[in-house]
Amino acid sequence: MALVSRGFSGRRRDDDVKLPPGQYLTEDFPVLSAGPTPQVRTERWEFTITTETGEEHRWDWAALRALPAEHFTTDLHCVTKWSKLGTMWEGVSLDTLFADVETTADYALAHSYGGYTTNLPLEDLLDGQAWIAFGYGGEDLTAEHGGPARLLVPHLYLWKSAKWLRGIRLVNEDTPGFWEGVGYHNYGDPWREQRYWGD
Repeated sequence: MALVSRGFSGRRRDDDVKLPPGQYLTEDFPVLSAGPTPQVRTERWEFTITTETGEEHRWDWAALRALPAEHFTTDLHCVTKWSKLGTMWEGVSLDTLFADVETTADYALAHSYGGYTTNLPLEDLLDGQAWIAFGYGGEDLTAEHGGPARLLVPHLYLWKSAKWLRGIRLVNEDTPGFWEGVGYHNYGDPWREQRYWGD
């Protein structure tokens, strides 16, 4: 008599899926933050894109939610070596928010409530690569995971997806953010294992 029923394949192992180098698969959603979790009420939330010339484009919560939203599924990779696959989100594409923004800048610095910053090339925020996410798993995004709204740039390590997003400043020269200033890689591509300066 067989010990395993026909069709039973057991638990999926890390080597059954394609993960970036050095990553392991997790089913939970670890919470890592530097400092206390900001509690930002939606009635006080505001998001601003500021160009290199100082021109500001602003959205309050109602204006953000009035924009076309997308439901999308993506994988997440944290610099602390966990990966979570098939996460389900709702948010507004940064392509939508940048539609009327005129800029010649090549870089962006994302700012969060609570003072956190992270830098990215502007091209990594456009062409369907990044969102302001406000929903996760069919629910409102919780504060511990960056709610009410966070930046989501899933092709880079998760620290580049700034939680509690309040603005993006466009700049002509690359300016390291919080973690980049203390030794994390300036770009953060998980497939190239760019965890720290020198990687």
